[in-house]
Amino acid sequence: MTERNYYKIVDPLFIDPYAGCLLPVKFDVLSEQRLLPYCLATKFIDDKLLSTLDKVDGPKQVVLFTDGMDTRPFRLNWPASTIIYDISPEEVFRSATEKLQDVGAKIPRRCVFHHIPLNSSNLQHMLGSKGFNGTKPSIWAFQGLPVMNMESFKDILRVVSNLAMKGSLLLGELPIWLGETDFECKSTTKRCLESIFMSCGFHVEVIEYNGLLKEENANIVFVADHLRFSDDQMEIWRRELQRIEEEGDEDGFEEL
Repeated sequence: MTERNYYKIVDPLFIDPYAGCLLPVKFDVLSEQRLLPYCLATKFIDDKLLSTLDKVDGPKQVVLFTDGMDTRPFRLNWPASTIIYDISPEEVFRSATEKLQDVGAKIPRRCVFHHIPLNSSNLQHMLGSKGFNGTKPSIWAFQGLPVMNMESFKDILRVVSNLAMKGSLLLGELPIWLGETDFECKSTTKRCLESIFMSCGFHVEVIEYNGLLKEENANIVFVADHLRFSDDQMEIWRRELQRIEEEGDEDGFEEL
């Protein structure tokens, strides 16, 4: 089989009717071959997002960390009552949104969409102001968001850990070089990731999807379970304990 025929996929992994408007005028056809690992990762993330949401009753919260050009809010068949939050660079998002609107891209009916600028001084506060609820299930996806080093990714993990209800999922794709920016992690990338995720309250699994890890220069695809209570959940517990203590003090006063 020739290399050219290898990349002729009769049944596409997924169909993106809007990606064309975001491509540069001169698109190198050979780039399609290099995009295969990215397409495999995108397909996995798409499927995991939708299959997880199908199990959620009531409003569904989805948070996407993107490069500002993610077409998922428009092309995926989101269930009714899905609230989508896109965290991405504002200038890129605005430019991409104009192009997407020009080709008729729309958020599905009965769904809500919010954009949160990546450079917001307080992402946690911004999400809360847009209605995000840390006592409700949520699923978080990370793909394309520009991060400079592992420390900046840790900052994102901490935000997710503070906001996400216990049992929520964080999944996505990390640049392979990100794990190599830390000298101590060069030869043990998987163990390094496990340690970093666990320090923020996540149990992570590195995914091999359709031979994805075998692809040259493939990024790291992961799924992480959140093991901690969110700040909102902890606040509910704090108020409940305070109420119990106050009732106990009143009972003791009456006995005296």
